[in-house]
Amino acid sequence: MHQRPAGTRWRGFAAEARDAVTPRAFLLVCGIGLLQLAFIASYIGAFHRPAPHQIPVSVTAPAAAAAGRAAAQLSALPGDPLDATAVPDRATGLSKLRDRSSYGVLEISVSGNTDRLTVASAAGTSTVNALTSVLQTTEARSGRRLTVVDIRPPASGDHNGLSAFYLVIGWMIGGYLAASLLGLSSGARSANVNRITIRLIALALYAAVTALLGALIVGPWLHALPTDTLGLWGIGTLVVFAAGAFTTALMTMAGIIGIGIAILLFVIAGNPSAGGAYGWPLLPPFWAAIGPWLPPGAGTDAVRGAAYFGNAGITRDLLVLGGYAAAGLVLSYATLMLLGRGHRGHRGRRRGSDAGAGPDAHGGRDADGRDFGSGPETSSEPAATGDASEPGVGPDVSGERDPGGGPGDPGGGPGRPDTAGGGDLSPSPQS
Repeated sequence: MHQRPAGTRWRGFAAEARDAVTPRAFLLVCGIGLLQLAFIASYIGAFHRPAPHQIPVSVTAPAAAAAGRAAAQLSALPGDPLDATAVPDRATGLSKLRDRSSYGVLEISVSGNTDRLTVASAAGTSTVNALTSVLQTTEARSGRRLTVVDIRPPASGDHNGLSAFYLVIGWMIGGYLAASLLGLSSGARSANVNRITIRLIALALYAAVTALLGALIVGPWLHALPTDTLGLWGIGTLVVFAAGAFTTALMTMAGIIGIGIAILLFVIAGNPSAGGAYGWPLLPPFWAAIGPWLPPGAGTDAVRGAAYFGNAGITRDLLVLGGYAAAGLVLSYATLMLLGRGHRGHRGRRRGSDAGAGPDAHGGRDADGRDFGSGPETSSEPAATGDASEPGVGPDVSGERDPGGGPGDPGGGPGRPDTAGGGDLSPSPQS
């Protein structure tokens, strides 16, 4: 059995390798590797050492001076875990608790050694637990006791208050994946104004449907969140559309690389900083700073505010989500205009490039309808072979062979009868 030489086999394998992993594919794989490492660094960096940092808490006491002194002492604790503010009475503290501007109200007793902390753990279980732990340790060092009252705990089906976070993450994933698939279906950057408009309308419909289904799952079906379904539907529609529209803009500007940028923004940076597993006061400064300004964090905070606090404190969240949706619209259309892809789109540019290579087969016009001028006329009909009596007739391009199956006279071209020899079809002696 014949075997190919080793050198030939190696050259064949090398050629296959070049076809299997093109330079473009190699660069994309390198980009995915960077996203992978960024994912690991972001999640572990955000979660490996949670610690309280300036958790807002209100302090009240029968005497205003006592409340002020207690607040100052708490704010001066080592590591800066609390941001304590003196308030005139319990009612003021509870108002700040319900509008989510603080995580607790500490009432200092002057007649005994037991103080009371009122919390609403639905605002963030991890943060409230950290606040309680810091105050219990501080009270114990002072020889005092602390009782805790939770006026707004998570629902029985909302373990650790994480349902809002997982709901928003699901909405986000659907939004940017739907936009990615719509973009890749016809080329990440092969869009024009009409096509982008159709995609955005499709994303809006998709957002409305999937947001409603998500609200039904966490509400009436699983009873994970106690809220008005219509309110969650509205927030969810905005979350999904913001993710989809912004991803569409990124793909319009950067092609398939835009998908990687969306993953970097929404997943690698957005998820660990969303305040889900750990609240913003427990995260390192970088993640705590970016969390409220990214869609996962804004969406999670908005759902919690709508579910447990009567929509308190969600104005900023809605503005952030609306900003991403609006930015997606503006950037998509602005990019198309700057790249010259209007209503004619890429089809007109392709026709123009074809026309630039030679005369246009459809009437000698370029993509803008201008004449190229008269060029050599081309015909799809085969060239005439001419009469046998005409001198200098070129070779027959019809591909027909002579009846004898052999070549004709070399002067007449291959496969052509010898017109000078009276139609003799016998093979030439030269053959």
